[in-house]
Amino acid sequence: MSQPDPAATAAAAAAADRRNASSSLRRALSILMFLAEDGGHPVGVTLTELATGLGLSKSTVLRLAAPLREARLVDQDAESGRYRLGPQNALLGQVYLERLDVRRVASPLLQQLAEEVGETVHLLTFDAPEIVYIDKVESPQPVRMHSRIGSRQPAYCTATGKAFLAHATEDVVDLVIAAGMPARTEYTITSPDRLRADLALIRQRGYAIDDIENEHDIRCAAAPVFDHAGVVTTAVSVSGPASRITHERLPGIGALLTAATKAITEQLGGSVPPLG
Repeated sequence: MSQPDPAATAAAAAAADRRNASSSLRRALSILMFLAEDGGHPVGVTLTELATGLGLSKSTVLRLAAPLREARLVDQDAESGRYRLGPQNALLGQVYLERLDVRRVASPLLQQLAEEVGETVHLLTFDAPEIVYIDKVESPQPVRMHSRIGSRQPAYCTATGKAFLAHATEDVVDLVIAAGMPARTEYTITSPDRLRADLALIRQRGYAIDDIENEHDIRCAAAPVFDHAGVVTTAVSVSGPASRITHERLPGIGALLTAATKAITEQLGGSVPPLG
């Protein structure tokens, strides 16, 4: 009878150890994900609730939770014994968010959107009472909107500005209105009441429209990007000649636009609030 190969036996044992370690890691991570559900379980969960929710034995949960507690990824209340996420998660989340570059995150989605709609796509930020262009993908069409990165436009009469204002606080809206609302075209909204009514419609629809309100013969649609705190930090717009961006095309462009901004929002750790 042949003797077992020591090298093969050692390799098999090492492979088994790796599988066990991988399985333990996945189950430990499932503890973190469970504790993150439902708003982080503000009052924490009991050992029984944790074990039942994960389909694990209490002894397994205790074993897996021990190194998580040592790393302060999981905390256990001294009095109630309930488990909740530990403070180290905040550090990890903050480092992750600080390293996010919205332009880098958005770039492939802006490119895709420009290809889908065949028009110029912008990424903009808000510096009340104006918007600022921070990135751009040119339209492949010979006739297109003229703009440049770093330039500014008023918020009250642009789709992007209104996308910001629709989710801004009332004092920010008041600031923009107080800065003046002169007519830039015959279609510019110059009434504060009409502007506020338009902002309410934007919240219901999910995207804003500049219906030749800022530049002659240019129509634009824009949707907001939300950060991890639910704040609109940037917005994406689709702009082009009114002869190509017709009223009939706007719903389709709006759907593509909101899908793109939703994807950017999610990659930034945020979520899009319900319409309305």
